[in-house]
Amino acid sequence: MTKLDLKRTMRRLYFPPANQPVLVDVPEMQFLMIDGRGDPATSHTYAEAIDALFTVSYALKFTIKRVDPEDDYTVMPLESLWWTDEKRFDADDRSTWRWTAMVAQPPVINQDLVRAAAHEAAHKRRFPALRKMRLDGFREGLSAQILHIGRYEDEAPTIRKLHAFISEHDYPVRGRHHEIYLSDPKRCAPERMRTVIRQPIGL
Repeated sequence: MTKLDLKRTMRRLYFPPANQPVLVDVPEMQFLMIDGRGDPATSHTYAEAIDALFTVSYALKFTIKRVDPEDDYTVMPLESLWWTDEKRFDADDRSTWRWTAMVAQPPVINQDLVRAAAHEAAHKRRFPALRKMRLDGFREGLSAQILHIGRYEDEAPTIRKLHAFISEHDYPVRGRHHEIYLSDPKRCAPERMRTVIRQPIGL
């Protein structure tokens, strides 16, 4: 029996070419989401959000696997939307950043399952971010994206290349800067980390 892996099912969305921007049409998907603000490197709230998102995501996965093994699936990677009060995302001034940390969920997951998983997690230990968590749909539509290989701190040239591609094709920028973290920084050398960088475009 093969597990559902949304990364493979929608491969074009999660495995763009390195250093070459491409266009994609991103359908609506559902995510566990937590909002926050500030530099993720110095703020505890981003780490707390990640902790809560993955704790509940894995609890949901094991619930589904126990109830109906045929619906078993692979937990998706962390994604984040980043923005500032300015029109375009400023990759340099982290103190101005606002964010939504999120993990995609398969269609089998619903609000009742999320509430039960969050309730179970809260009884095991304290998760400050649980009260901010929500399950919600999110659709980006037409977007440009690129794969960045390397440290998060070195993304700026890749982001500039993506925005140059968008400008060259006369697309207006809309929505929020989106990153998908395909590599686990605890297990992967910084210079080999793979991050999808996405920007919604069009009217």
